[in-house]
Amino acid sequence: MSKTFTDLKRRALHGPTMGTRWSALFYVAEASDPGPIREALQEAVDEVDAQMSIWRPDSDLMRLNAELPGAWVEVPDRLMNVLRLALDISHASGGAFDISLGDAVAAWGFGPAAADPRLIRNALDAPRRPAHAVLELDSKSATVRKAAPITLDLNGIAKGYGVDRLAETLHCFGISSALVGIDGEMRACGLRPDGQPWTIAIEAPDPVRRAPHSLLALQDAAVATSGDYRHRVLVAGGRHLSHTMDPRRGAPLVEPPASVTVVARSCAEADAWTTALMVLGPKAGTALAQHLGLDAVFLMREGEVIRPLPVGSLFDGTVALRAGPERPSITG
Repeated sequence: MSKTFTDLKRRALHGPTMGTRWSALFYVAEASDPGPIREALQEAVDEVDAQMSIWRPDSDLMRLNAELPGAWVEVPDRLMNVLRLALDISHASGGAFDISLGDAVAAWGFGPAAADPRLIRNALDAPRRPAHAVLELDSKSATVRKAAPITLDLNGIAKGYGVDRLAETLHCFGISSALVGIDGEMRACGLRPDGQPWTIAIEAPDPVRRAPHSLLALQDAAVATSGDYRHRVLVAGGRHLSHTMDPRRGAPLVEPPASVTVVARSCAEADAWTTALMVLGPKAGTALAQHLGLDAVFLMREGEVIRPLPVGSLFDGTVALRAGPERPSITG
């Protein structure tokens, strides 16, 4: 006799990663030991952090950054996969998503050190080419070569990839129905045990409090949100600038959307595309999203009002944007 969802025990696991927390919600048989699952999930995100962090001087990414241009550098497979995806999205977005902005990220204080005016001037003056025009990948030898002295930063894709690794790890344990996330990047696997989709909130772009703006019902999909209301830097005149960098200037975006949410097959893709669409803005971003068939929602500030600008199939019933009384996980 097969088990029904009432025979299953709800498990909610979590742990530290990348300066925040990972989470995994799933249902298993009552007798299942969550210990090995928790250990495997932690190992999965620890591996991502060890390979892709800019906060760890010994990470594989920082080792690559330290190498001189022209030298072929061996990198682990997972880092190679993320670099390849990042370059694909860099090319498809016309450089709006760019992983070669590590110098600007550090200069403006969004890395391990505080903002440095001298480094900011250097970042503003530096000649820039998009990462897909500078970085060369050799999959056969698992090596990478820089054609120019660039500093790579994977903060716009690594968390999403970490979420995908959480989902893959649960799949290895035979768990195909789950909701996993890191901070606000989420991935829904299958349906809930009662046959309903997983409910996830798009966060209202409010720097003071966390509240849902609208809800997503997701099945076998990932969602990520980038916004201008968290991870900000205070500049002269009391103005706050978002952490999202403008690749053309080497500086934070001046007038970005309040937020952009993207639904995609993988969380790494969703994570990277939120940044690309933030950089492009509502007009060019909407045009590109429609051309590529991306599902996205821009939240735009109009005075005190937040106006949603949906793109793609978010209203077609497959991925439903809707309001409701539930208390879902909040993205953002």
